[in-house]
Amino acid sequence: MIQNKVAYITGGTKGVGLGIAKILLQNGVSVAFSGRKKEDVEKVENELKQYSDNVLGLISDVKILDNESDAVKNIIEKFGRLDFVIANAGLGIFKPVDELSSEEWNDMIDTNLTGVFHTLKASVEELKKTEGYYITISSLAGANFFENGTGYNASKFGVVGFTQAAMIDLRKYNIKSTVIMPGSVATNFNGNVPSEKDDWKIQPDDMGNLVLDILKMNPRVLPSKIEFRATKPKS
Repeated sequence: MIQNKVAYITGGTKGVGLGIAKILLQNGVSVAFSGRKKEDVEKVENELKQYSDNVLGLISDVKILDNESDAVKNIIEKFGRLDFVIANAGLGIFKPVDELSSEEWNDMIDTNLTGVFHTLKASVEELKKTEGYYITISSLAGANFFENGTGYNASKFGVVGFTQAAMIDLRKYNIKSTVIMPGSVATNFNGNVPSEKDDWKIQPDDMGNLVLDILKMNPRVLPSKIEFRATKPKS
């Protein structure tokens, strides 16, 4: 069902995006991924080739629509099609609202929210051709607000609403859309360095396996919103 299909993952050089890329490659999906830094993209592209040669690293900043349009053009040139799009790129800056600068606010909104729009805008015509799948990575912060989270909460609440509305717009083309809302994930997000202390958290491979399961579901089934959390969270 998914072998020989093509996925594009934004923010794929580390963490959740990299975990998803590994699992999809191991299951016969060709994978294009993007990052903002050339050295990171090249390094990860070489690492991923241990799983499959059908991998393409792309330099793109999701805040810039033209970057995403160019990325999709390069994917079509290499693979000839695009079936799955996983809009994962994101960042978090956590400060009290009275200390959060307008630049920090805009950086989060432009990356986390406008970025998922740019990724879909750039890829939607190709997804129409393949009757593909569009997945966004939001957060439990897209449903639960917390102290020092104004900008991050706003962006992730927005991703949930955007994806749910896009799902309704796109299903007439047989494009499926899902928003995934993970809790604590063992990644480098917000300056964390993954270690044994993070064993209780969701792991990047867990996210990859969740995406794999979603993509393998019967076409008649649409899990439009998924909350995904650690079984036993620790403080």
